[in-house]
Amino acid sequence: MIQHTRYPAALLVAALLGTAATAGCGGPEPRRTGPDGSQKAAAPTAGRDEGFTLVATGDVLAHDSVIRQAAADADGTADSHDFRPMLAGAAPVVAEADLALCHLETVFGADGGPFTGYPVFRTPPHVARALAETGYDSCSTASNHTLDAGAEGVTRTLDALDAAGLAHVGSARSAAERDRPALLEAGGARVAQLAYTYGTNGVPVPADQPYLVNLIDADRIVADARAARRAGADVVVVSVHWGTEWQEAPDARQLSLARRLTASRTGDRRDIDLVLGTHAHVPQPYEKVGGTWVVYGMGDQVAGVMNDPRGQLGSAARFTFAPPHREGDAWRVVRAEFVPHVMDNDPLRVVNVPRALADDPGHAGYTTARDVVRDAAVSRGAAGDGLTMGR
Repeated sequence: MIQHTRYPAALLVAALLGTAATAGCGGPEPRRTGPDGSQKAAAPTAGRDEGFTLVATGDVLAHDSVIRQAAADADGTADSHDFRPMLAGAAPVVAEADLALCHLETVFGADGGPFTGYPVFRTPPHVARALAETGYDSCSTASNHTLDAGAEGVTRTLDALDAAGLAHVGSARSAAERDRPALLEAGGARVAQLAYTYGTNGVPVPADQPYLVNLIDADRIVADARAARRAGADVVVVSVHWGTEWQEAPDARQLSLARRLTASRTGDRRDIDLVLGTHAHVPQPYEKVGGTWVVYGMGDQVAGVMNDPRGQLGSAARFTFAPPHREGDAWRVVRAEFVPHVMDNDPLRVVNVPRALADDPGHAGYTTARDVVRDAAVSRGAAGDGLTMGR
């Protein structure tokens, strides 16, 4: 594994922009744990000649059954809900990455509840600690459910992520916070994460609080990406909550926006280096568009049983970046992988499918999950551009 140094996003932004660090974009130094629960010490600052590996996963969607499972898993502990056992199967891939990004689709309820699932979510805030201890560095928080609990829900959610040491982007408590990307370091690169959603389920964004959630607007995304580059970002990653639910093929808006974002250049250099999609609840294709990798949809990372079993399938997207040959040139993706995963039921658990099949090659359910995710991932020719299945 390539070593990296992790910084709370607020501190890194302050260093780059010369501003005072403020709450809301990072918080205390995140703790990293290995798959065995051991703490990982922060590595010394890496040299600019080192590459890094980025992992991203799909929607964390706390249905009622997920909430009940977390309550059951907390039995005998001081917490009322414990999501760590549910996420433990993701740890080998997530914790081994130099930079790991999650997508938190739902907002948090108050500490004592009530907690609710679909259609209006109020998730136990305990999931923030579980995501941090699984190994995630930053979470996108822009989704169609961002305003399920209004401004209070946004504030509760971001406060809890701060307390857990997770950077976040896509929703904000102030205009100043909205204008700061999540900036993190990995392998000598400064990586900016930006996040946007197609809408908020008909809930209007308050006119006097437009910063609460970022809505998709191509011109704004490009402007934000250029601002992040000016702030010192070597790699700009855009997380987008988009697409048509339960449809594996990208829809017209996804295809159009992907072309627009990947075509954007400042001089000879692309403005956006990677596009990561969520929302559709099913695995969607990976594709290299204009030389830039686009993941149209990673599927769900955590979800309860739904009418369509594909709702419990997803992939971890893993991209290995190499540094530029010359100062000022672009960092390059030199390896692109997808890692299929599935939610087991009773109890609900994230399963790394390739690793599970290595232990039980004849498992019919895992074989089907692998094939469905693989077929979706490569359905637009990504294998020809070097996409492979990892584990």
